[in-house]
Amino acid sequence: MLKLNIRRRTTQDGELDITSFMSLMTILVPVLLLNMVFSHISVLKLNLPGLSDGGPSGEENRQLEVVLRQSHIDINYPAGMRVKRIPHRDGEPDFDTVSDVLQEVKRQLREKSIDKKDLVILSEVNTPYKTLVAAMDTARSYRAVVAASVVDAELFPQISLGDAPRGQGQSLETTAGQ
Repeated sequence: MLKLNIRRRTTQDGELDITSFMSLMTILVPVLLLNMVFSHISVLKLNLPGLSDGGPSGEENRQLEVVLRQSHIDINYPAGMRVKRIPHRDGEPDFDTVSDVLQEVKRQLREKSIDKKDLVILSEVNTPYKTLVAAMDTARSYRAVVAASVVDAELFPQISLGDAPRGQGQSLETTAGQ
């Protein structure tokens, strides 16, 4: 028999250089963590109007409305009957006064044993988004002190949106030009 001379080569394991990978992770991980903090999503719950048969109902006129205009905010109850007109202060809507008026409306409704939770916010076409969200936050709840702690008390959490009626609240010059 023949003997074969087989030489076994001894191989050395090579070193794995991961310094560039570690540098990448050192920068990438904090950047990704920072982005997670800033990507907060808020969800606003809105009620869309339901389908109706089109007939007038007694419930329809008992709607609480907050009408956002360019120079003022009207609060109506029942629909179309103004409770209070709140002019803007320094060019900005006065949501503190709006909150006070809505709290008073809620108190008066409770005295009449009416548990109203819905409200309609009607806005003009060019109303800024920030103003619309601030109006929704103001109508939904208010800060109250209960047992020495500040809590969010409920006002009108069921909010619907709509377009403000045209012609009302506009100046005579604007209406005459149309």
